Amino acid sequence: MTEQSTLITPHDVRPAPPAGGPGPAGRLLSPVHFVGIGGAGMSAVARILASRGVTVSGTDAKESPRLAALRALGVGAHVGHDPAHLPETGTVVTSGAVAEDNPELARARALGLPVVPRAAALAAVMEGHRRIAVAGTAGKTSTSGMLTTAAAHCGADPSFAIGSELGGFGTNAHHGAGDLFVAEADESDGSFLLLSPEVAIVTNVGSDDHLDFHGTPERYARVFEEFAHRVAPGGVLIANDDDPGAARLAEVARSRVRVRTFGESPTADLRLTRITVTSGGTTYGCSLDGAALPGVRIASPGRHMAQNSAAALLAALELGLPAERAVEGLAEYRGVARRFEFRGAEAGVRVYDDYAHNPTKVGAQLRAARQVAGDGRLIVVFQPPLFTTTRRFPSEFAAALGQADEVLVLDVSRAREKPIEGVTGALIADRVPLPADRVHYCPERAEVVPRLAGLARSGDLVLTVGTGDVTTVGPEYLARLRATAEH
Repeated sequence: MTEQSTLITPHDVRPAPPAGGPGPAGRLLSPVHFVGIGGAGMSAVARILASRGVTVSGTDAKESPRLAALRALGVGAHVGHDPAHLPETGTVVTSGAVAEDNPELARARALGLPVVPRAAALAAVMEGHRRIAVAGTAGKTSTSGMLTTAAAHCGADPSFAIGSELGGFGTNAHHGAGDLFVAEADESDGSFLLLSPEVAIVTNVGSDDHLDFHGTPERYARVFEEFAHRVAPGGVLIANDDDPGAARLAEVARSRVRVRTFGESPTADLRLTRITVTSGGTTYGCSLDGAALPGVRIASPGRHMAQNSAAALLAALELGLPAERAVEGLAEYRGVARRFEFRGAEAGVRVYDDYAHNPTKVGAQLRAARQVAGDGRLIVVFQPPLFTTTRRFPSEFAAALGQADEVLVLDVSRAREKPIEGVTGALIADRVPLPADRVHYCPERAEVVPRLAGLARSGDLVLTVGTGDVTTVGPEYLARLRATAEH
């Protein structure tokens, strides 16, 4: 955390209810209004509340499929932030993506309405359930999706709130009839400290993410230690024994919470063996405390996906779900949006899209993409996520991108930060360890698709990577290929 940042504590976000007590949202007073309701985390909580019969409204800066889906549930979802959309009673939910000077927040404070962060609202909707929180630098969304899919296959009908639309479910959130609630826990601003899970999963603890908030890798690691201490009495922390940061966390946490580990390490409780990655997915053998379990097969390629599925499997077993059924459920997992998501194929070129936004994630996803590419070339279109991250890790991003055959680097996404003088995508492009004619810096967004069209050929795999509008490159490129074929 930077010196000016302050962690939100549960005490800060649980205002005493007025006479009459809380409404049907638990600690949240109904109606509930979301400022920035189109975000992945915000829309997930809003969807669950609406499914429970709570009156929900919200606003977002632009139209999106998520807003349309919420309207279908009866949510008053509006485009544009306007105080007129704000109810005069109830609770207002906000997130770190919403500016402090937002007019709706100003109006809410003038009315004396409780304004709570998204994580507090998530904690409220999780009450009364067996709570599973999935945290980590990378793999949170995939692990959450895998556990949800496995639990559903076991007949548990879990509630879930995760960071992207889950394949096979068509949504990022669901109010289930069962007692399990799987939630993706966000460490980016420390707000996951508002959760008190029965089962906490930590996929890994890196040193190259969210330093714009936490300031240093040491402070970033420390917030995971605090998260481990949030595990409910009698609960369990599940940690990756192969990841140095997560393994260190497990050792620190053992004195205060029960710990179970997974990984290829011989000391892991759930041990993976014989990991095989192909273009069609990943398989491995595993054992728990020395006893063999059924072999696992997942449709997602990559050793990192094997790790994610192992975390999900161990959590399922800790929750009492049958091993064979849980393994069958993992085989049914069909991915989540923007996590190596197949966007289409034209003229023999396959196009995928991924949300990876730090060097560790980019490197892991390119290793998996290389397996899928087979004999074809791997062409990567990368958009740096933040100015601060680009300034701090240009060489690390470049090294990860060096696994590709051709690289196109866009300029830095401007979604969350103001530009920093001298910090551009060129800082990364200039360091990619490939011949100069195979690295293309594209400062103008309009030149990306034409440049890509001149590079890719039949058999190639194109992967767009990043958090910003790079996600639109794939569909634009595919449309160009279709138009060319029609003429």
